[in-house]
Amino acid sequence: MSATALRETLRTEFAFTLPRGFVDEEGAVHRDGVMRLATARDEILPQRDPRVRENEAYLTVILLSRVITRLGSVTQVTPATVEGLFASDLAFLQDLYRRVNSEGSTQVAVHCPSCKHDFAVDIAGGPA
Repeated sequence: MSATALRETLRTEFAFTLPRGFVDEEGAVHRDGVMRLATARDEILPQRDPRVRENEAYLTVILLSRVITRLGSVTQVTPATVEGLFASDLAFLQDLYRRVNSEGSTQVAVHCPSCKHDFAVDIAGGPA
C-alpha cells in the first residue's frame, strides 16, 4: 500500500455523543464531540505535569483534554472542561480513548441471540 493510500484510509478523528453531556457556565449542554488519535507526545508530556505527579488519576483529565478537539460549541477543551464532566461521561470517554487508540475503531461486533445475526455497533454514541 502506498503512503498516499495509507494516509487516505487512516482514520484519525472519531465523533462521539456523550451519555449526559457537558454543562457550560451558561447552562448549555454539549453532547456531541470529536476525539483524535493520541500521539506519543500526548501520553508522555502529561507525566511531567505537577498535578499528575501529585495525583496519578489526574493523568486521565489532562490526556482527554489534549485529544478531545471539540465538545459541542466548545473548541478549546481544557483540563477544567474535563473536570466538569459527569462521572458517566468521563467513563465513556476513557473507554472511547482506549478503543480508538488500542483498536483503531469505535465499532464492536455483536451477535443477536434471537435472530442469530452478526452485525457491528458504533459505541461512540449517537441518536437512540
